[in-house]
Amino acid sequence: MPNLSLSARLAAIVVTALLAVWIILLSSYYLSNGLRRAAALPTPQQVAAIAAVVRETEVGRRPELLAAFNSAILDLRIEDDLTSSGAGIDVDVMSEDRFAPYRDLLGDRLLAVTLLARNGERSSLPRLFGGQNNPVEFTVALEGTAVLILETRTPFLVASNGLPAGLGAGLFGTLAALVAILMLHRELKPLRRLAAAVDQMDPAAAPVSVPDVRFSAPETRTLVRAFDRLQNRLHSVIAGRFALIGGIQHDVRTFATRLRLRVEQIHDEAERERAVADIGDMIMLLDNALLAGRAGVGSLDEELLELASIVEVEVLEGEIPASSRTLSISPAARKAMLIGDRLALRRIVANLVGNAVKYGRVAHVSLDVEGSSIVLTVDDEGPGIAQENRDSLFEPFVRLDPSRARKTGGAGLGLAVVRNLVEAHAGSIAVSEAPGGGARFVVLFPLFLMEDTDR
Repeated sequence: MPNLSLSARLAAIVVTALLAVWIILLSSYYLSNGLRRAAALPTPQQVAAIAAVVRETEVGRRPELLAAFNSAILDLRIEDDLTSSGAGIDVDVMSEDRFAPYRDLLGDRLLAVTLLARNGERSSLPRLFGGQNNPVEFTVALEGTAVLILETRTPFLVASNGLPAGLGAGLFGTLAALVAILMLHRELKPLRRLAAAVDQMDPAAAPVSVPDVRFSAPETRTLVRAFDRLQNRLHSVIAGRFALIGGIQHDVRTFATRLRLRVEQIHDEAERERAVADIGDMIMLLDNALLAGRAGVGSLDEELLELASIVEVEVLEGEIPASSRTLSISPAARKAMLIGDRLALRRIVANLVGNAVKYGRVAHVSLDVEGSSIVLTVDDEGPGIAQENRDSLFEPFVRLDPSRARKTGGAGLGLAVVRNLVEAHAGSIAVSEAPGGGARFVVLFPLFLMEDTDR
């Protein structure tokens, strides 16, 4: 069974299902007295001939003659009078067009043609298999009050145990159909689990576990194992690339430090300050890239932190003049805790505040708690950000200011790094319009709750 291909298994499932459907139709045919008769009714000539032979036979020998005529599809009997036994359920169909040949040939001797009731009621099922399933009774006059009754029958085929033929096949087909359904569910379950694993795949996290497919079809095993190898290769390649970036950053910082020491020897103070600023920007760019890379492969440190203290340090103790920033922290936010990386959180605050001062002159920072989230809001007093530019604002190397002058500086990585770091903390960031007309950046971090430690 494990070596059967998926196509072979599906073919077996389809064949079994078709067999089950066929058996069900056969069973319904049996239940409706459904053997189609090769000759559903005796011909008019047969009825006339039988009536003539019976009429010409001596009364004492008629029982032997009737016994000779009786068969599985025809029952003959003689009665002394024409008495209905259908209790109002039998239906006289003598006037129907299909019995016109009988009327023409037998004439007045044909007294009645009756559609007999079966099991107490007339069949109302559609004639799916052709012909009428209910028995038909012909009543032909003999001599005096005696009448000959010819009743057609629709026989059932029965097995040696007396049960209808095909009943065992029907039961087997039903069980086979059930097994087919279970097989189909079993074959599709690994594929559904693989789809769920693909949805959970994240380069920033460890490789996801794949479903156990040891007893699945070869194609399914090949697919699942190929996906497992792919995600492991991707994880290794990404980790290797960022390890390389980290090594390059370390070496570049070393050379930048040496270069800065040499720059300090420049006698022109203005040139010396510009050179130092350039080196600082270069180091900042490398730091941003490395930090974003660590977030991309899930390498950020995790510890329980008070975001309020980090915001206070970056806003109040940074290089931003007091006249260019304000800070408001609610009492609830001062007690709020979250799980995160201290360096990454500092970079988020620093980048947002630095952008607000750079492009909007003033940074109004507030920290609050809403529901199960810590909300960091940074407003500025600049011209704001147009609605059509907000979606692209967080893309790498995108700067709404077309100038690359050193007055504003940067390479358009600041907000892209912020978004990566926020999402690495399971948070979200959005940009809108501040009440004063400038830009507003709102960052939501998941609040650490004591209940989380009990789960």
